Amino acid sequence: MKSPFAFLAMVGLTTFAHADWLQFRGPNGASIAADNKQPADALKVAWTAALPGRGLSAPIIVGDKVFITAASGPSQETLHVFCFNASDGSKLWERTMRATGRTMSHTKTCVAAPTPCSDGKHVFALYSSNDLFAFDLDGNLKWLRGLTYDYANASNSLGMSQSPVVAGGALVVQSENDSESFAAGIDIATGRNKWKIDRPKAANWSSAIVYQAKGQEPVVGLQSSKGLLGVDPQTGKQVWNYGEGASTIPSSALSNGVIYAPSNGITALVPEGSSVSQFWRNDKLAPGTSSPIALGDHLYVVNKAGVVIQASIKDGAENWKLRLEGPPFSGSPVGAGKMLYIVSERGTFQSIDTTAKEGSVTQTIALGETVLTTPAIDDGALYVRSDGKLWKIQ
Repeated sequence: MKSPFAFLAMVGLTTFAHADWLQFRGPNGASIAADNKQPADALKVAWTAALPGRGLSAPIIVGDKVFITAASGPSQETLHVFCFNASDGSKLWERTMRATGRTMSHTKTCVAAPTPCSDGKHVFALYSSNDLFAFDLDGNLKWLRGLTYDYANASNSLGMSQSPVVAGGALVVQSENDSESFAAGIDIATGRNKWKIDRPKAANWSSAIVYQAKGQEPVVGLQSSKGLLGVDPQTGKQVWNYGEGASTIPSSALSNGVIYAPSNGITALVPEGSSVSQFWRNDKLAPGTSSPIALGDHLYVVNKAGVVIQASIKDGAENWKLRLEGPPFSGSPVGAGKMLYIVSERGTFQSIDTTAKEGSVTQTIALGETVLTTPAIDDGALYVRSDGKLWKIQ
């Protein structure tokens, strides 16, 4: 088995020229701040904004604006998109819509579970009800889709949470369930389908990553219980396929041209043309609900017991384990510099110094609310949400 590091100079992922956090788990879905600007050592809550109802979606940041979705009402039939000023938390605008699809979900999740995404000029908000909206950054509605009207059987009685991504000028959405399961590429300007493909008929809550080798066009990695499928975001055509199974909850991580898939523990993969090379596998690195993250020379996995494990990205060998405060964890860690940041379901925000000999929790902040989602990190600040609040921590 050849080493992935012979390929890194050739396939290193492209970098972003800006620091915006435009989708779930940030640039490409890697969970790392684009500018790698590490927040201050001593963090505190800078501001708090009120939210009206349920929401598992994470915030996204475009310039000086923070966008987030929510759902309210007896059946979560009222859908919200909010825009806040990143500097002081003041509400710049709010839009409310009516759900046209099914709003049933498990009590732990909700209709506003998918994280919105942006191309830097628009905000695309998808809900578990299969309602999809496109706004410009000032809140003007550009188009909308009630995907349940087009695909009547696309639903999941437990609720859906797959977050959309923008890649190659297309908006890629997923509605993967036990019945009419599909992924589609949407034209950003019109909201019309550019393509649609069938997906495995099974409930799936993992979200896509965007794999872009240096000098190559982006490929969207769609994860399911079958494995990881790479598709061209412009056409939906298969580029590569890894078919040895993967998790349907935690999503893949990626760094420097390598994909770390939650498959049989963790499996390190590098797509090469139409094939995928496997470089190592460690079946003991099994994540719980949280997605893994690659930071520097190490991979980090949070298991079901609330223990973060540091492993080498070279061979998957474990270095240390650190028990975190207040498990369980539904959200995933994000990182910048040498630090990881994660929030437990009990609302305990934690900063983790990954360079300490055995890892070290350097600070905790008790937010006082149940938190089930992943933070966003941008320009040295972190953004965290519960059902009722949005916090900026810096």
